[in-house]
Amino acid sequence: MAKTKEIPSVEQGWEIKDRTYFVKGKYKPLTLRIPSKHSRKFPMLWFDPETNKQKELRYATNMSSPFVEDQKGEVTLGSILFKEGALFVAKEHQALQKLLSLYHPLKNIRYTEYNAVVEAEDELDLMELQIDALNAARSMDISQAEAILRVEVGSKVSDMSSKEIKRDLLLFARRNAKLFMELANDDNVQLRNFAINATEANIISLADDQRSFSWASNGRKLMNVPFDENPYSAMAAFFKTDEGVEVFKSIEKKLK
Repeated sequence: MAKTKEIPSVEQGWEIKDRTYFVKGKYKPLTLRIPSKHSRKFPMLWFDPETNKQKELRYATNMSSPFVEDQKGEVTLGSILFKEGALFVAKEHQALQKLLSLYHPLKNIRYTEYNAVVEAEDELDLMELQIDALNAARSMDISQAEAILRVEVGSKVSDMSSKEIKRDLLLFARRNAKLFMELANDDNVQLRNFAINATEANIISLADDQRSFSWASNGRKLMNVPFDENPYSAMAAFFKTDEGVEVFKSIEKKLK
């Protein structure tokens, strides 16, 4: 009696259905051909943990398995071609589906399989993050809003009204919720903005070579800027020191 061929554990629970694959990356070529058989230039091997063997892979259009050892008789080799960033494979082509979904070494590197559940979860996570970001932006005080928006629009924020700042902050929170939340939780962002406001208000001054800060009123040096560091980032770090805390409090009084 012939021994029944065992199905690899990786194929347990395999669902027969149409599948779609997408090229990964921001820039997608009009056409992309990926290797469809083992070669010296591009090894296509799958290690079977149950047999401790390397199995050679090959896409044969007239075979039901992607493993060379299971392909008996004359084979018709096929190519794997993505067009405009996508490749649709009907459920009838099981060998190609299994090769792409389970065994191909370029999966999740050069391409990925569309998964409706995962896509829905990702979209839900993004929507929840956007809601959190919008709620945070709506309740944020104007000084913190200005600090965050300065990262996005630069010095332009100094000429914006409070309503313009709040509007653009909400748009920023919706457009890039992840970055917005990172900035909202970064106290250095607010401290950098505080230093910029103090400079613009002529309370402190930044040297022309951007290597030191001084009191604008008497020219007394406050700190030196470390080499190759943004001066306002350095000032933000200075505000966290014992000496810097006192300077911060003094500037805060003058800004009110």
